[in-house]
Amino acid sequence: MKFGIGQAVPRTEDARLLTGGGRYTDDVTLPGQTFAVFVRSPHAFAAIGAIDTADAVAVPGVLAVYTVADLDAAGVGPIPCNSDLKQRDGSPYVRTPRPALARGFVRHVGDPVALVVAETLEAARDAAELVMVDYDDRPAVTGTAEALEPGRPQVWDEAPGNLCFDWDTGDEAAVEAALATAARVVELEIVNNRVVANPMEGRACLAGVEPDSGRLQIHVTSQGVHSLQKQFCDILKEPKERIRVLTTDVGGGFGMKLFNYPEYVACLFAARALGRAVKWAAERTEGFVSDDHGRDHVSRARLALDADGHFLGLRVDTVANLGAYLSNYGPFIPTDAGSAMLVGSYRTPAVYVRVKGVFTNTQPVDAYRGAGRPEAAYLLERLIDHAGRVTGLGPAEIRRRNFIPASAMPYATPMGQVYDTGEFARNLEDGLILADMAGLPARKAEARARGRLRGAGLSTYIEACSGGGPEQATVQVGGDGRVVLLIGTQTNGQGHETAYKQILADRLGVPPEDVEVVQGDTDRVTWGAGTGGSRSVPVGGSALAEGAAKVVRSAIPVAADLLETAEIDIEFAEGRFTVAGTDRSVSLKEVAAKAAAARSGTDQTGIAFSERARWSPPASTFPNGCHVAEVEIDPDTGTVEVVRYSVVDDFGTVVNPMLVIGQVHGGVAQGLGQALQERVVYDPDSGQLLTGSFMDYQMPRAVDMPPIQVKLNCVPSTTNMLGMKGAGEAGAIGAPPAIINALVDALSEHGIQHIDMPATPLAIWSAIQAAGPRGAGPRGDGTRAAAE
Repeated sequence: MKFGIGQAVPRTEDARLLTGGGRYTDDVTLPGQTFAVFVRSPHAFAAIGAIDTADAVAVPGVLAVYTVADLDAAGVGPIPCNSDLKQRDGSPYVRTPRPALARGFVRHVGDPVALVVAETLEAARDAAELVMVDYDDRPAVTGTAEALEPGRPQVWDEAPGNLCFDWDTGDEAAVEAALATAARVVELEIVNNRVVANPMEGRACLAGVEPDSGRLQIHVTSQGVHSLQKQFCDILKEPKERIRVLTTDVGGGFGMKLFNYPEYVACLFAARALGRAVKWAAERTEGFVSDDHGRDHVSRARLALDADGHFLGLRVDTVANLGAYLSNYGPFIPTDAGSAMLVGSYRTPAVYVRVKGVFTNTQPVDAYRGAGRPEAAYLLERLIDHAGRVTGLGPAEIRRRNFIPASAMPYATPMGQVYDTGEFARNLEDGLILADMAGLPARKAEARARGRLRGAGLSTYIEACSGGGPEQATVQVGGDGRVVLLIGTQTNGQGHETAYKQILADRLGVPPEDVEVVQGDTDRVTWGAGTGGSRSVPVGGSALAEGAAKVVRSAIPVAADLLETAEIDIEFAEGRFTVAGTDRSVSLKEVAAKAAAARSGTDQTGIAFSERARWSPPASTFPNGCHVAEVEIDPDTGTVEVVRYSVVDDFGTVVNPMLVIGQVHGGVAQGLGQALQERVVYDPDSGQLLTGSFMDYQMPRAVDMPPIQVKLNCVPSTTNMLGMKGAGEAGAIGAPPAIINALVDALSEHGIQHIDMPATPLAIWSAIQAAGPRGAGPRGDGTRAAAE
């Protein structure tokens, strides 16, 4: 089959998108729509006094200026945090309210204080500048570790010491025993820098009131409409049938568009109050101060080893920055989402993780591509690489000695996961060959002759994804043989339409041009869990496959009637029903035509078959692989070039290799950005965002990207009917540690053993200057002997 599972076919949606046929949220226009502009706090922390809106309301074209008092009067509730987390002592974490407009205090730069709605965007902007807010500025705290220091400003009175939660998991006693008796303990301090998602399409919404029904509707750029619908209904005290949520094309999400935001709630409120449509679209600088950020952890990791370099125990203590408010899943990301993966692909008998979540006067932090798993993989792979160097085993050998063997699958980890399949040693060996590591010494010597430092680094990774709750798909076959798929996931540019068509082609034999994929409409798609955690194709695709199978079962009686045979004699393959052992057959299209005709008296929809399937994964999938990066450094300037990049991935059954490799490339680009360039910086005194535009916040460009080789070592998963493993986040998980490990390898000539992300030219140059000339030797190996 030329368009089935396993085929590297181009994306069917690209022609429409590349010729201007895309329809993004800001492209949507409703009759009589108005425009919204938010008045945002210029302070990181301040008490709000009087708010004078008189001059703003007087601007021609202004319809209203709203503050939290208006929302409170209408009974508008706060934006919820959906994490169900218990602290070490069993008590609940500190849940602080997040109003759509600031109440009493502003707690980060960009915190929305008032909403101006006007007939034109220009009038709304002019009026927003005239809203006068009396602020009583207060000292702020922005640093992650600093938030817990005595005497720091308190972001919330309800959270003394700025502590939101103190959480742990694992076997502390076993780990402490391993650390106490180990032949060697390797320790490393790790910073996982805060980043901004920066999707190509910024956040936007258009809230309105349907003229006939009077119900609310909102077009919003999102990663799933159903979870937002539930939140909107709860916040606005509206029944489910009174709010319709729609998402059209989305220009990138990376986790950041999964969540509810103050702007969406405020615009829905304004639309309901005015009876008019209200549009808001973030400008890029506005996105920097209002989109949820990602990462931002400070960790101390300690690894116990025996005399032969085998892992005995791992302890990780992390402080995770949650920002000023709790986003929908903020506490979940540094705890349950990532900590279980600190086992990695290794046989570590005991692991203990303790995480303290802290409030700061910064934007909320939530999931960003990988959602906790990149943070875990970066820490673990840096620590193991460091251990390989200080023990003399080297980065490859120490991993070989500690890998979970394929023969041990399924493997129950000490953190409660059960890996169903994986061939980690094979991935490593293939990665070393693909990267030509045997030729690295010669390439290092050649670079040295040119005055450059060259190094290679590797990381192996495993992640848990494509698990969690169910997904729903409805497969409808019309009398003309065309198929409509209604599914609860939401494409953000990944190529869902193509992948789903390939699964339908495989299961029903329908050509791609005869398939319509419908997502992002709570009216047409009755239920869905949305897109996140690399779940769309493994979980949504499994629901789709089950729905297609139900269509075939429903069609068999009709086919048997057409072929004048018993149902038991009917076989189905590649779009045709055949009488077993004969050449007599009919197509699905012919069967659908008969079924639709039979129903035409009572059903005018023209639908022959409509089958709904809801599929729930019994467990996560565990994609895994090996990344090898090779870099070259100019020691005089600290500039870095990633010159080679090789990836070996195990994604189980691959629906479309072209889509998967594209996802890997995109993930590597984001990982490279975090490793070398991207970092959110706040002024420690004022709390002002210093990296609030692309003038100050560096994003990776095409020129920064190396050629990327990708090899697929696919071992089918046993946790879903198609054998797939999630693929969307893997590149962003493997890339940061591989690149930093490569930098450390190159810089080891100066005795440098660690450098934090982002390893900017200034950071690298400063490290070289501080280390002294080449050959100076290690500046402390960060280890201790048990006897010490």
